[in-house]
Amino acid sequence: MTTRPVLANTGAMKEFVGAFDVTSKLTGHVYECRFSYLWNGIATRHSDTIDTKFFVDGEVVMVGLAHTAFVKFRERSGRDLTDREASFIAADYLRERLEEEDVRPVYDVTHEDVLRLIEQVGVK
Repeated sequence: MTTRPVLANTGAMKEFVGAFDVTSKLTGHVYECRFSYLWNGIATRHSDTIDTKFFVDGEVVMVGLAHTAFVKFRERSGRDLTDREASFIAADYLRERLEEEDVRPVYDVTHEDVLRLIEQVGVK
């Protein structure tokens, strides 16, 4: 059986992703970002997502990851994504959006984008 490394869910959830800065390519503004937590958006927002909460310049920003991509990942890899891995995927999406000065309170990340980000982050 092949064993693949995973980003284990160790430590406090708020420490899954360290604080990071993102510089807008358009304006040069530096966004200060801090991960807060992750939860199932299916119940809270009635959406088919895993939701992550960040603070961007002190304001709450939600990044909802399409749950269908989590199912597809499990079918392909034979394992579930960890909460920490999902948090890294959400952080990468947020970085991309902020670099383009696409600032909003809620992002719903499509199935295709979640799968693209899983590859980009290098989750196996």
